Amino acid sequence: MKIVTLTLNPAFDMHCYSENFRPYFENVATVTDYNAGGKGINISRALLAGGVSSRGLVIVGRDNGTSYLEALSKDGVETDVIMTEGRIRENITLHTENSPETRISFRGFTADEALLQEVENRLVDLSSGDVLTLTGSNPKGFEPEAVKAMLGRIKERGIQIVVDSNSFTLDDLMEIKPWLVKPNGEEIGKYVGEEPDTIEKAMEAAKMLHEKGIENAMISLGENGAVLASEEGCYHALPPVCTVVSTIGAGDSAIAGFITAYQKGGSSGDCLRNAVAYGSAACMTSGTNPPQISEIEKLIPKIVLCEA
Repeated sequence: MKIVTLTLNPAFDMHCYSENFRPYFENVATVTDYNAGGKGINISRALLAGGVSSRGLVIVGRDNGTSYLEALSKDGVETDVIMTEGRIRENITLHTENSPETRISFRGFTADEALLQEVENRLVDLSSGDVLTLTGSNPKGFEPEAVKAMLGRIKERGIQIVVDSNSFTLDDLMEIKPWLVKPNGEEIGKYVGEEPDTIEKAMEAAKMLHEKGIENAMISLGENGAVLASEEGCYHALPPVCTVVSTIGAGDSAIAGFITAYQKGGSSGDCLRNAVAYGSAACMTSGTNPPQISEIEKLIPKIVLCEA
């Protein structure tokens, strides 16, 4: 089974720490991490941490692309690069004591139809049963209708599509019918009109997505784990209490955990348990660094899996 992670809109992720951050004032911060990122790349990193190979297909802006690719090579991620004019976007995440993270995102390059066609051309080697993840936002210039049409053609070949992107509406997802989706609580709230405040409401939302044609509807719920509605049944996986260092990339790691268990023949419950283990372990690392396999192995037996 081949796995390709598609990153249409990559980013440099800078993580900073400020001891006493005050908005509207000058603040002194220390850079703690500087990573070449993007949701698809994060998935590839997490897959690699668990011993699973993948190919990261990524569009790279020439202006700052050299340093981006150098960073990826150090991580050992196999990449398939499409170069374009312009700059890779940059994200700054500010961490401070006893407060939520603050994130600033800069716009990146502008894409066009020819670039999207090149993306599709690079996926001709995928066949039935392979997995393609499309995660993160679409760059400026890629219209949702065009991206949906591409995914439709790829899906017709029997390729299993994973979508985790705020560039698509609920109606878009119903049209694409991915093999797996993984919105978080806030994102599912935008789809159904209200962020679920209980496990039961989250499960209702997951069931709705599944009943509308999405094979595996997983909703991540932070410290409350995740729920899954699938053909095999509906499940809730609850992790133990963990020391959270950074939540950036945890959802991407959860997707990697799900795919890893699926590749090994795991049941839907196994896939959800593994997803929560990967996501929780990712929260225990700094910046967008992938989860550590030693932490994943410690977490798996401690995760409570219940049928819902």
